[in-house]
Amino acid sequence: MTLENRIKAIAEFGFTERQARFLDLVMMFGGLCVPRQYATFAGTAYGHTVSRFFHKLVRRGYATVSDCLHNRAELYHVRHRTLYRAIDQPHSQYRRPVPARHVVDRLMRLDTIVLQPELIWLATEEEKVALFSLMAPSFPRERLPHLVVGQGTGRRLRLFPDDQPVGVTTTGRVVFTYLVTAWETAALRAFVQRHADLLRVLPGWTLRLVLPQQLADTRGRFEGVVRDELTPLQPELLAELKWYFAKRRSTLNPRALSFEDPEFWEHQAAFSSPRFQQLYRRWLTDGDTLFEALASSAIIGALERGAGRIESHVLLPSYRHLAPLVSLFRSCRKGVEGGETSSAPSQPPRSTSPSASADSMGC
Repeated sequence: MTLENRIKAIAEFGFTERQARFLDLVMMFGGLCVPRQYATFAGTAYGHTVSRFFHKLVRRGYATVSDCLHNRAELYHVRHRTLYRAIDQPHSQYRRPVPARHVVDRLMRLDTIVLQPELIWLATEEEKVALFSLMAPSFPRERLPHLVVGQGTGRRLRLFPDDQPVGVTTTGRVVFTYLVTAWETAALRAFVQRHADLLRVLPGWTLRLVLPQQLADTRGRFEGVVRDELTPLQPELLAELKWYFAKRRSTLNPRALSFEDPEFWEHQAAFSSPRFQQLYRRWLTDGDTLFEALASSAIIGALERGAGRIESHVLLPSYRHLAPLVSLFRSCRKGVEGGETSSAPSQPPRSTSPSASADSMGC
């Protein structure tokens, strides 16, 4: 289902095109939102117009609302099956109950998107595969960013598993975003390694790290991690790495072998850094194709020419006050204006009264 088809399907429920575009972003990128995000998206003041829109969502049963730590903050979960079915996403994970630890991540993701309206955001695996098939037609599908799931005959590739926003400019530059939400770097290293093969063949790309205010001082550290992962290895070092990986896999007890074999002990010490430990885990599933990206200077060349960029951006909004006070497993008491919730219709309204149309357009 194309973006424009999704917008049209949502609008049939009595929403304006602008509201429909915002709801599409919410449902495709996390399911959660707060009113200020719609105000930013719509370029309007956070006032009565915004409140009426969210009140309508709750009143018609399309969203539930939860009180937060701040006594005036409210968190909205757009989760009704009717809307998701309309955009061909009836089994979306974003309809499900949201663990508290995921709330900030999802709100950060939506902020990242609404603050960059110049980008076209790719919401589904199919959209991403279609774009990169067009931009790099000779690039094998199985080497797109992936995880290997299962073993033996049940083994399969899960493409684009990181759940991080991917956007593209009208000139064709691809923007890969990564939300930094914790001090640890293992997940970031895995993300960069999964994308390195693809970055080598794209004509223009940006890898953008997005951080909350409390991690603003660490942006240089995380940019350094990305550059470290994208730095190619010299042929001699690469040959030693291949030997070490093969030797390590062939022994049941690498620690014991390090005491018996001085050469293995030296290699184990040399390749003990987080980068090589993560590479070893990938090599176990992807095999020797991993070494092609490690040997290539294409990414460094792209960075030097400006075709490739590594950036970081700090989000100004605060999120600590948005932790929900009650479980998102159940519907909550009210909407923005205190209206009672009700069941959403099972299909779009066939017609709207003049007053309903005015309410919709006024939002």
